[in-house]
Amino acid sequence: MKVETKKLERGEVELNIELTVEEYQPFLEIAAKKISETSKVPGFRPGKAGFEIIKQKVGEGQIWQEALEPAVQKTFLKALDEQKLVTVGSPQIDVVKLAPGNPVAYKVKISLLPNVELGDYSKIKVTKKETVISDEQLQKVLSDLQKRHAKETLTDKKIAVGNKAEIDFEIFLDKVPIDNGKQQKFPLVIGEKTFIPGFEEKIIGLGKDDTKEFQLEFPKEYHQKNLAGKLADFKVKVIAVYDLQIPELNDDLAKSLGDFKNLQELKDKIKENLTAETKAKEDQKFEEEIIDKIIGESTFDDIPNILVDSETKKMVEELEHNLSHQGIKFEDYLGHIKKKREDLLLDFAPQAIKRVKSALIMRKVGKTENIKLEEAEIDLEIKKTLEAYAGNAEAEKNLKQPAYRDYLKNILTARKVMEHLKATMAQS
Repeated sequence: MKVETKKLERGEVELNIELTVEEYQPFLEIAAKKISETSKVPGFRPGKAGFEIIKQKVGEGQIWQEALEPAVQKTFLKALDEQKLVTVGSPQIDVVKLAPGNPVAYKVKISLLPNVELGDYSKIKVTKKETVISDEQLQKVLSDLQKRHAKETLTDKKIAVGNKAEIDFEIFLDKVPIDNGKQQKFPLVIGEKTFIPGFEEKIIGLGKDDTKEFQLEFPKEYHQKNLAGKLADFKVKVIAVYDLQIPELNDDLAKSLGDFKNLQELKDKIKENLTAETKAKEDQKFEEEIIDKIIGESTFDDIPNILVDSETKKMVEELEHNLSHQGIKFEDYLGHIKKKREDLLLDFAPQAIKRVKSALIMRKVGKTENIKLEEAEIDLEIKKTLEAYAGNAEAEKNLKQPAYRDYLKNILTARKVMEHLKATMAQS
């Protein structure tokens, strides 16, 4: 078997493979036998007619065509092994020559798993922040709880600080209504400064059914770039005004919020939750910094488009999934940001490349450090998950599939690699 390798751009390689007639012959014999099993040949039972008989029956060309797929499958894998190539994605196969009595030639375009040359990551140190919850953080949560449980009473008074106002408004830019700039029965607690700076001050003193038109400049750092720093016209109508009675921060409030005996128990639980939430965020930052530093010290072969494309698609799917859990339609979200799915794929490309590099780093570190996962570890994780889904026949069936086991193996191995890196690189 003759194999020629041609390097292409973006981590792709083209293999030109040629088989002699002698090398192709075993595949012809198997193909002829397969054809004989489904063809009626007078005087022979199915599968018993010899090569020459079948050739006379169906023609030599059909036998050569039938032999092609198994020949390509086997010799392609052999060529990869000989050339020590690790591929990603599906190969693109084109037959160059297939004619009875002649060598068989085909070419394959493949994407290679990029090689990574790790820097000396043993010298990299990353400082992990200590998880500390301040009194201000605790107080903010308590204050938010008080506000969420405030008693609202409709009033005829004019809007003042501490009131909740319900308003209709519309925003214009150069006398043209802006997209999604019209809101009805919009709730606004005066004094919380949750809207555009200066807006609250403009409506203080208005009462039910009062209207007002005014101008305000959007902040220069406003999240909608088309509005940032722009002077806009506002039309406002007050629908209702409410007095808010904020409950006292005491044992009675704590008891009303759940199984808490007193205020101190509520505070302890809030602090516990804040600590867990903050620790999870700090752990994520810590891990990201570790990977970023190793990436910075490492070199990568060209990353194939197929890996970047796959990762960007996965990121868009993740976004779509998260939005659906918030009750937001993906199409509505795209309309709001004025983009198409294809635009998001392009936007996500830089982050996708980083995610691919991160996965390559984890794989290479795992091999370098000889970090392996025992089958018993996978069994234990599957057992835990099965217990969580006990009684759900469909979930149990999926969890027992080989594909899920492979997926879990990758996840647990990556987790093990990361724990090794954190233990090695942590700096107090």
